[in-house]
Amino acid sequence: MTVRTCDRGLLEAGPDEPRPGAEPLGDHAPAPGLSPTLQALAARVAAAAESEIPALLDAFWRDVQERGGTPLVEPVEGDPGRRAVTFLWRGHRATRQVLLLANRLVDRDRLTDALLTRLPGTDVWHLTHQLRADHRGSYRMAGDLSPGDVPAAPEARQTRLRALSGYASHDPLNPRRIGDRWSQPDGSVFALPDAPAQPWTERREDIPRGRVERHRLPAGALGAERDVWVHLPAEGPRPDSPVVVLCDGDMWFGRLALQDTLDALAADRAVPPPVVLAPDAVDRLTRWQDLTARDAYVRFLADEVLPWAAGRWPLTTDPARTVAAGQSLGGLTALYAGLLRPDRFGAVLAQSASLWWRPGLPQGVPKAAPADETPWLAERFAEQERHPSLRVHLDVGLHEGAMVDHSRRLHEVLVARGHAVTRGEYNGGHDYACWRGALADGLVGLLAR
Repeated sequence: MTVRTCDRGLLEAGPDEPRPGAEPLGDHAPAPGLSPTLQALAARVAAAAESEIPALLDAFWRDVQERGGTPLVEPVEGDPGRRAVTFLWRGHRATRQVLLLANRLVDRDRLTDALLTRLPGTDVWHLTHQLRADHRGSYRMAGDLSPGDVPAAPEARQTRLRALSGYASHDPLNPRRIGDRWSQPDGSVFALPDAPAQPWTERREDIPRGRVERHRLPAGALGAERDVWVHLPAEGPRPDSPVVVLCDGDMWFGRLALQDTLDALAADRAVPPPVVLAPDAVDRLTRWQDLTARDAYVRFLADEVLPWAAGRWPLTTDPARTVAAGQSLGGLTALYAGLLRPDRFGAVLAQSASLWWRPGLPQGVPKAAPADETPWLAERFAEQERHPSLRVHLDVGLHEGAMVDHSRRLHEVLVARGHAVTRGEYNGGHDYACWRGALADGLVGLLAR
């Protein structure tokens, strides 16, 4: 087993994922913190004449910008393995409250815990979390400018904050952004000093470029036409090029620019340049229907997408060179494809797989299966005749609650069945900010010669 820490549902538990809920506390768990910078600012403001405060605040915000923007990251005295991470918002005189939606650091049933505090007499709103120094994550923020007083009753205030969360977007003081889909606003990303490097995620200007195409496949096993995103390496597809079938192509090639990662991997000769086939998820309802262990969807991937691509380009049909990959429900689907069709998919890369899912679960926000319960898909692997050549890599974030235990349980089952399996754990959440780096690492592990 390999355990790796991470350097981004994108920002929160989406409608097809369980909410974080309670999880066993470990050294990765967030804790309340104090910012030395904010403490010093508060002392200066308290000692200053009223006429001096605007200049103090202007200097403070300039310093934030010169540091590289928000959040502020500062050492924790006596604990070199943690950092004080301070989220900031420059308020307006009409600002009533400011909400932070940080991936898996926020319980949506207790949004008052995610509110920033105003430094009295200033436009500075702040909230500090003490986090392990290898944390990476994404977040959104929203300022409440609604007229009138903030509701005092807890239930009424929670209702107002739920409404406010629908307006959350990227942090205007943080230049590091990450895209979303289906008209959702961007989020922001932060990575603490010990978060592993993501050497292949940024666009490089001086390397050969592959080509991204979008094709419409006719109706077949799914009863409807589907778009498939295709990435062809700069050198062109070759008969020995590995093939990666990746779920959620609209996200990966729409807002996340996976082509930049694939080009960088190829330029560094980290992997033989793969051909990537990535079906579009269409919309939330279709995604739920397709990516919940649906036999027809596996037939679509194995018997339609792969043969269609092999008819257009010289591609391998060797299952050992063909990877099924996905995140969340896509990770569940990748595993299910390896279970049902190891004759086509000899390798699986499953990130934060939705192992809480079980047949009959309705769409919506389900209750997560208990951490000590063997996932339904793990039971299927335990019952299925072992395919000797199937290779599996699992990734999960330490802030994903019961999903961590589900991943560990599946790993145990796969090992017991004699499969070649590795597992990575990163200090982050259910988050594309983590998945985009771990996807590249996983491909290297599965495809490197």
